[in-house]
Amino acid sequence: MLFIALRQMSARKKQTVLTLLGIILGATAYIVISGIMLGLREYLIDQLVNNDAHIRISSQVKIIGEKDLDQVLFRSKEIPFWSVPPSGRRDTEQIENQAGWQKKVASDPDVEASSPQLQIKVIYRRGKIAEAGRIIGVKPEFQSKVARIKENIIQGDFLEIKESGNKLVIGEGLRLLLGARVSDTVYVSTGKSEPIPFKIAASFQMGNKAIDETTTFANLGDVQNLGQTPNRISDIAVRLKDVSKATLKAREWAESGDVKVQSWEDVNATFISLFKMQDAIRYALVGTILLVAGFGIYNILNIVIGQKRREIAILRSIGYEANDILKIFLIQGLILGVAGGVLGMFLGNLICRRLEHVSFSNPLMQTKSGMMMVSFAPSIYFQAFLLAFIATLIASIFPARSASKLSPIEIIRGE
Repeated sequence: MLFIALRQMSARKKQTVLTLLGIILGATAYIVISGIMLGLREYLIDQLVNNDAHIRISSQVKIIGEKDLDQVLFRSKEIPFWSVPPSGRRDTEQIENQAGWQKKVASDPDVEASSPQLQIKVIYRRGKIAEAGRIIGVKPEFQSKVARIKENIIQGDFLEIKESGNKLVIGEGLRLLLGARVSDTVYVSTGKSEPIPFKIAASFQMGNKAIDETTTFANLGDVQNLGQTPNRISDIAVRLKDVSKATLKAREWAESGDVKVQSWEDVNATFISLFKMQDAIRYALVGTILLVAGFGIYNILNIVIGQKRREIAILRSIGYEANDILKIFLIQGLILGVAGGVLGMFLGNLICRRLEHVSFSNPLMQTKSGMMMVSFAPSIYFQAFLLAFIATLIASIFPARSASKLSPIEIIRGE
């Protein structure tokens, strides 16, 4: 039967090649589209997970309601009518019970490391240039265990800010905007006090423009002095031993209610939903390609069966059963599916390797290498082969069953 199937395929080379091309293109498209989408996703997730804390504990921003101050200000007195009711947020951004939370985090067996932080919105000035941003006060020996900051340093040493002395580790984008160099001085102001000079000790690049163009790190004590808030911290950054437990652990800690606890997935919920949408688009696009290829196989096999009715009648007359005819056409479909899947994997891999050298630019996120990130995960190639094989098999079943039901007498009468 294999010989008969191969002979029938070789007798109609044009249809066989066209069918094979459809399967190859379907498998190649799946590999290229998946490689680009998953490559960028893997890079982004790596940046999101390793460049920041797995869990961030921060102060809760409490919005003052119209009646929130009534009992505080007028406990046993008549409550007046507010012509302009109190509004806005409470004027504090510090974690209440800081020592208790640091002790709780440090004693948790799931925690690998933690780092206290104080984040302040500031204005950077150098000459006539001014840029708004934020300064993060950290203890660098702890911060480097929580996030991948030392690996992102491109000039200088992150541990330069270990000792206080008004030194900065500046984002590369912000350094370029200010026109400064490492060892230059910039002035930092909170808007509530006179600008304080900080010396640039190092620069970093995380690949996220929103961070690289706005953020600096400094010694925690220096930032507390800058903000005139001694001993205050606004965040505790936490790194877990198992990042997959981040959301569950954040929910557990958030039950205390006096702080805001967010996992990296909560902070980057927009990216996560974007990834799900990417998956839906990828499967829809590839499904359409394979559906078109499957219809092509179905139509070509139907035409072949119409052309080979006499041959089918002869095979049935010399003793071939209906199941044998079914197997002959299924074998043709399987050969096309396997060959198309393998060649599609080969072609897809070649195109992906070429795309790795294409420059990539994004206004919000850019890769450090400046090149397109492409995934070569084996699961992509396995799925491409499986999809090509299944699509071909399904498209072959119906024409093959139709051929197996043909009766020699009906064919002769039809002739």
